[in-house]
Order: sequence, then C-alpha cells, then structure tokens
Amino acid sequence: MKTDQPAKGICTHYAWVILGVGTVVVFAALGLARFSYTSVLPAMQQGLGMDNSQAGALATANLVGYLLLSAVGGALAAHYGPRRVISLGLLVAAIGMVMTGMADGILEAGFGRVISGAGSGASNVPVMGLLAAWFVRRRRGLAAGICVTGSSFALIGLGPTVPRLLQQFGANGWRVCWLIFGVVTFLIAAFALLLLRDHPEEMGLEPYGASPTSTAAAKASAFPVWGQVYRSWRVWHLGLIYVAFGFSYIIYITFYSKFLIAEGGLSEVAAGRLLMLLGWLSLFCGLIWGAVSDHRGRKQALIMVYLIHSAAFGIFALLRIPQGFLISTILFGISAWSIPAIMAAACGDLLGSRLAPAGLGFVTLFFGVGQATGPSVAGMIADATHSFVPAFLLAAAIALLGAIGAYFLPGDRKQA
Repeated sequence: MKTDQPAKGICTHYAWVILGVGTVVVFAALGLARFSYTSVLPAMQQGLGMDNSQAGALATANLVGYLLLSAVGGALAAHYGPRRVISLGLLVAAIGMVMTGMADGILEAGFGRVISGAGSGASNVPVMGLLAAWFVRRRRGLAAGICVTGSSFALIGLGPTVPRLLQQFGANGWRVCWLIFGVVTFLIAAFALLLLRDHPEEMGLEPYGASPTSTAAAKASAFPVWGQVYRSWRVWHLGLIYVAFGFSYIIYITFYSKFLIAEGGLSEVAAGRLLMLLGWLSLFCGLIWGAVSDHRGRKQALIMVYLIHSAAFGIFALLRIPQGFLISTILFGISAWSIPAIMAAACGDLLGSRLAPAGLGFVTLFFGVGQATGPSVAGMIADATHSFVPAFLLAAAIALLGAIGAYFLPGDRKQA
C-alpha cells in the first residue's frame, strides 16, 4: 500500500534524493559537457589552430548533438523510463569528451563535441522532466531551480581548476581537461543508474507535497494523449520563446573568457576568477527564480529574467572595463539558469508528470536551434568585425525579444 507519510518530513522523502542526483547529473551533462568549453577554448583554439568562426562551429557541433537527442531523449524517457535513458546519455557524453581530448584536428574534435552534445541532450532533458513525477505542481519550480544549480557548481570548479591544469600540462593541458571531464561524467553515470527511480510508486510513495486531491488528479491523467504535447499552442509558444534564450545565452557563455582575455585585457587567471564568481552567483538563481515562478507565475518570471539577461549582455559589450565586466557577471549570475528551470516547471504544469519529459524535449528543440545557431553566427561576426562586441549586442537584442514574447503568454493558472 502506498503512503505519503514520508512527504511530511522535508528531508526524509526520496524525492530529495532524486533532486540531489539530478543536480549532479546536470553538473555533468551541462556543466562539464558544454560550459567547460568556455574555459578550455583559448588553449584549445591555440592548440588546434582555430579562428573564431571555427571555434564557434565547434561549439555549434556540440549543440547540434544536443538538439538531435533532446526531443528523442525526452520521448524515450517517457516510454522506457528516465533512469536508464539518463545513465546511458551520460555514458555517451563521457565518451564524447574523451574523444574531444584525443582529437588531432578540428574535424575529429567536432565529432567528439557532437557525441558529447548528444549524450548531454539525452540526459539533461529527462532529468528535468523527472522532477514533475516526484514533486507536485506547486513545488516544481523550486525543485527545477535547485536542479539547475549543477551548472553553477561546475563553473565554480572550472574557474580555478582549468587554468591550473593548463599551466601544469602546458600545450596538452586542454586535452587533460577533457579526459578528466570524461572520467568524472562516467562515474556520475554509474551513480545515476544506482540511485535514480522513475516514479514515486517504485518506492511506495506519492510525489512530494501530494494531497489526496492532487494525487487523485494525477491518477486521472495517468494515461495521457501524446498528441496534446504537439497540438498545444501554448507549448509551441513556450518553444518559440525558448529560442531567444538558447541563441543569446550561448553566445555570452561560449565567448565569455575569450572576450575577457582578448578584448578586455584580463589574464587567464583573472578571467577564471570572474567565471568562478559567475558560478557562485548562479548557485542560487534557479532556486530563487523557480520559487518566484511558483508564486508569481511562469509568465512574469520569464519576462523579468529575459530583461535581466538583455541588460547583462549589453553591458558586457559596451562597458569594457573591470567594473562593467563585474556588473554583467553579477546580472547574468543571479539569473543564469533560471529559464530552463521555469520551462521545466511550465511543461509539468501544462502536460502532467507522464508527458513532462516529452514536452520539455519538444520545447528544447526550439532552444537547441537557438543554441546551435548562436556560436557560429557570433564567431563569423567576430571574424568579420574583429570584435565580439556586435555579437554580444545581438545577444542582448534577442534576449529582449524573448521578454516581449513572454509578455504575450496566457496568464498562469492558479498553482495547485
């Protein structure tokens, strides 16, 4: 017989184990597989003799892999269960990172980045969707906000660690970095397979925060219609808004260190410190904005975050002094990963726990298109203008369009 008694204790319900493991999964799937590229890029660019367009193309290769598997990963998770899909995705990401570190040319490195991106998409989307099964609606924004802090922990570690590895191993430092990232991700894959569970029912539990009313509603929708994911205009609207985040933030995070060193006059160590600060600041962003979205609604939270991002990207481009870089880092840091958290909660609200992974995978297709386009466009702009300033201004403009798109979302239903 199922019981919801453990839900009465904040730290005794297994949902918190799921959330903790999910945070570690995000650490590997996004923090190591994607965001580490910004800190490794200057040395890797020099080692492989890449120009800015090629560096952007390499980032795009990773994001194309993510795009290809994000929707498929969500659908597979909904069909076969998130646990197995997440673990397999992390294993693929680990293989891709090792391949990147062993690459002798840009084509081999690009193939490795595609593989790591595919594994990242196959693990990150299902783990965010998994939260909808373990937390009731009024807790999902907070749970998703905590989960995305995995990326923040990665930046905190990457900021001081990568410069030290580059100094210690010289020309091969960037290769050592990718090999270490791959090994860590492999260990996390095993960790996820051991501890994750697909549904509270497997543990004889109800979702955390469940009441008899919310439990009955969840059971009533236990056999959802798949077509509602793809026929819902609101899901499409969320996806179109998500494009703006994918395109704009990836330009900022990919070329963050490169811009600070090449055009801001900072050393690798100083740039690493700012990246670490960004990580520390972003540690609480998902939690804060997830809670805001639970109380103020997903729409209002999205508008506010997009406006903050637009200001952060614009200041980074126009105020090229240490104070400007600091202000931009603070603004982006306090809101960095909040949009994916809000989107994950919104998909759970719209589609319920069973279809949340598939819905999140679908809107992530739009997000992935923006991500895959952004770095290549920014790299070509930088090569043409000999500066990343126009690229960051473009990112600011696209983020502003995201706020405008969010304004036209329907009002949120009352949280239950």
